[in-house]
Amino acid sequence: MQLGVIGLGRMGRIVVDRVLDAGHDVVAFDLDAEATAAAAEAGAEPADSVADLYDRLVSGSTEAARIWLMVPAGDAVDATLDELEPHLGPDDVVVDGGNSYFEDSVRRAEATDAAYLDCGTSGGPAGADLGFSLMVGGREWAYEELTPVFDAVATGPDGHDRMGPAGSGHYVKMVHNGVEYALMQAYGEGFELLHRGRYDLDLEAVARTWNNGAVIRSWLLELCEEAFREEGNDLGDVADRVEGGSTGTWTVREALEQEVPVPLIYQALAERFDSRGERFGRRLASRLRYGFGRHEVPRREE
Repeated sequence: MQLGVIGLGRMGRIVVDRVLDAGHDVVAFDLDAEATAAAAEAGAEPADSVADLYDRLVSGSTEAARIWLMVPAGDAVDATLDELEPHLGPDDVVVDGGNSYFEDSVRRAEATDAAYLDCGTSGGPAGADLGFSLMVGGREWAYEELTPVFDAVATGPDGHDRMGPAGSGHYVKMVHNGVEYALMQAYGEGFELLHRGRYDLDLEAVARTWNNGAVIRSWLLELCEEAFREEGNDLGDVADRVEGGSTGTWTVREALEQEVPVPLIYQALAERFDSRGERFGRRLASRLRYGFGRHEVPRREE
């Protein structure tokens, strides 16, 4: 299969590499010419523009285009679609692999002539080796058509599924992120009690021990162990500030609309917005965001 990839940042480049490794062809484009050149060195066919990418996908064949967008959520997705729209037809498939708001995905699916798949993507940079978890919404025939690509980008056939109609993929990813907030909050609170409690504990050792057979073992707990190993038992100069919050806000807003109580997710979101005082738990949550997504870690000034 031939896939066009637009957006060659950290995550987009992983998509390119995993699709190439699976034996498929990739046409790649990014506004950053150096990123496009780097993808070409890895084996992708470089494109000079969005229009050029589409032309290369359909040139010399009767096949429709299959295009994966990995650009920042929001205006960048709409701008890219605006460039693509004059070229797209009903047999084309466009995948939005970013962290878009699900209602935006519904709107885009209704507005474009192509089959639009909203693809919630989880796994962070670790997906380069392990593969991602992909939550896909949109037309069933388009999902089936892209299955070989999803197999390549995900951890395998069990790492992706069609959640339902347009918007459902990003909806499931939104709730996934809300759950992630609550889990990070729980680990942060637990380790804060251990840090400030009765005993002088080696928190890296605690995390390692818990991760070997304990009920609460998880990848996030592995990242706790990594954080204490690399930053120290007191998390060094990691600042008491956790960035992000958009997907958690979306989750809480949807819960209010559906009258579903989500107190743990709400409290975790509130902690992100609370900048008062010094909290060890928030510092650990900030470092965990680096662990799974390589998000920048705010540091305290000397």
